[in-house]
Amino acid sequence: MQRNACHKTFIWLKRLCHQPMPCCDGCFQDGTFPNMQNSVRDCPHQYIERGSGAVKTEHFIADPLIAWLYSQARERHPYLFKLATQRHGTRLLAYLNYEAPLVARNATFHATIAKLGIDESECVVPFGRWPKLRDIFERQIRFSDVRPLPESSTAVASPADSRILFGRFSEHLDLPVKEKFFSLNELLGKNKVGWQFCFGDGDWAIFRLTPEKYHYNHMPVSGKVVDVYEIDGDFHSCNPSAIVRMVTPYSKNRRCVSVIDTDVNGGTQIGCIAMIEVVALMIGEIVQCYSDERYSPAAPIEIGQFVRRGAVKSLFRPGSSTVILLFQRDRVVFDYDLVKNARRRDVQSRFSHYFGECLVETDVAVRSSIAKSVTHVPSAVSVAKQLFQLEKL
Repeated sequence: MQRNACHKTFIWLKRLCHQPMPCCDGCFQDGTFPNMQNSVRDCPHQYIERGSGAVKTEHFIADPLIAWLYSQARERHPYLFKLATQRHGTRLLAYLNYEAPLVARNATFHATIAKLGIDESECVVPFGRWPKLRDIFERQIRFSDVRPLPESSTAVASPADSRILFGRFSEHLDLPVKEKFFSLNELLGKNKVGWQFCFGDGDWAIFRLTPEKYHYNHMPVSGKVVDVYEIDGDFHSCNPSAIVRMVTPYSKNRRCVSVIDTDVNGGTQIGCIAMIEVVALMIGEIVQCYSDERYSPAAPIEIGQFVRRGAVKSLFRPGSSTVILLFQRDRVVFDYDLVKNARRRDVQSRFSHYFGECLVETDVAVRSSIAKSVTHVPSAVSVAKQLFQLEKL
């Protein structure tokens, strides 16, 4: 009987990985999941491309499946929902999706790369003749050439190729939104009272990686490591459909917390920051692989170690996930273009629609500037606060 149950579970997970793609009207081509129509999935999700300022619509590969998993499966089949969002289930899903060689699809492999917008010329090593999907997501790039650091030594660099949202704990406007994404006490760990107090009235930024992104994370600042720890948890999806259905999903997932003091000699001079790497569905592992020189030699960071802004810190293996940065109060101001984009009312965002406030993501490159030290931008804080209060732009 136990063998029977294991076999059925494996078959279900295999089917979960290979669900048919949705048609343009939101239904599956083979007619499965007929009751999946819902307002979350029907709402388009747009973001702003930072370089061009263009508004882009995000196309979620498994949107109908995620909607089903976080609605019908969660309510009617809690065992399956629990299995998919815990360690063993998410590892099996990752294996079935990313480990099989692309033999059958090799003829269209490069067309798939182009469709995802992946520039193979950025890679340190070209993809092999018979690659696995894992090879795509774990690719290494010539980041010094293709992802240059900002010139200012006090600028905060994006930790990932990702889509950014941000806010302030001290602004009443953002408190309900923050509580939707995460609970600060849970996120940092309930026994970490000191860090909760340190960041409790500061700023936060969420960096959402999508599957096609470069999946190495880089240090956003230079400074001294004062704390590093892991918190166990689940493996919930970071798809917006899942986020708006869950309460504080990021503080429920497994995560790694690193706290950096930047007010040291050679540091970025923005106080302490917390960098939280959060796993997601099919992200069973965060590989800690800090390196001062490109990708090797690599090792986990340690308390007391000085780390450099822009250096490789970790790898999400494989799929998509999230990085969260926490800042102390009045130590940074987010870049003007990001603040302006976040409040745009002409861009359709699932976060804006379901949280009742303008929350528009901007697509940012790893190691690019996302914020600056307040001491080097004297009037920026007041300008940013005024922008956040604007009814229209």
